[in-house]
Amino acid sequence: MKDRTSLETICSYLPERIWKVLSSVQNTDGLTEIRLRCGRPLSLIYADSCRYLTSDSSLTFSPANSKCLTVTADDISQTVEALCRYSRHSCTKELTEGYFVIENGIRVGIAGRRTESGTGIITDISSLNFRFAREVIGCADDIYRNCGSKGLLIAGSVNSGKTTLLRDLCRLSGNTSKTVLVDERNEISATYYGKSSFDVGVQTDVMVGYDRAAGIVSAVRTLSPEVIFCDEIAVQADADAILTALGSGMQFTATIHAGSFEELMSRNIARQLIDARAFSYIIMLSGRNSEISAIRRLKDAC
Repeated sequence: MKDRTSLETICSYLPERIWKVLSSVQNTDGLTEIRLRCGRPLSLIYADSCRYLTSDSSLTFSPANSKCLTVTADDISQTVEALCRYSRHSCTKELTEGYFVIENGIRVGIAGRRTESGTGIITDISSLNFRFAREVIGCADDIYRNCGSKGLLIAGSVNSGKTTLLRDLCRLSGNTSKTVLVDERNEISATYYGKSSFDVGVQTDVMVGYDRAAGIVSAVRTLSPEVIFCDEIAVQADADAILTALGSGMQFTATIHAGSFEELMSRNIARQLIDARAFSYIIMLSGRNSEISAIRRLKDAC
């Protein structure tokens, strides 16, 4: 049902010739992405395969099928206009950062040509990726019961479910404690016009679009949290902000990219934070869907 609702949301942004066909697709179970690429067939990405939409609303595994619905430059342009609510100048931030967040927590990634290397607005947009958002209420229950929700470092590789697990821990924390979520890329809360699309807890203050380090500093100064949540700590500035906030009595729960415990411990940022007793537990994920491979208690942590 939720996949069907998300599909309806996506269709509301698409040109009529596409949404009329796409909205009649029957199989939406396991659908994760819908991709529009100029001059190529519209593709639907499932957990186990890529399939292509045909003009009669059926799906094929072959992009060479003569019935495949080919996306045009005009289709891309019309969709971008709808995403911008027909006011591109008001969406400079989205067109610079390369993504939109729409209803139901759906993220829309864009690709094209930058006007300035690394910093300019993306123009001549050639592809769009509508990515379904997943909320798994209860996936963090066991961790919360055994480890709490403060002082956790969640490590895993790409698509291991780090963000999904962090989101549910934030929900649990925010239902009992003053919590701040520094949601730099709006991936955890999927805030849309000031309202979180996902349940991140009744006592959670959400900071969207902040540089992670700046958001941590601001949260400490202005929101008096008991715990701060953030996703994908990756650079020295993130570690420095966390280390500074520890001196103010803050506690953190965060994610970091690492495919194994050995890889995690080889990263200077992780090593600094662990040595500083910033975390009490390391949660290692493997595979997909937030599967826990190991939980390590850091005996020297508070």
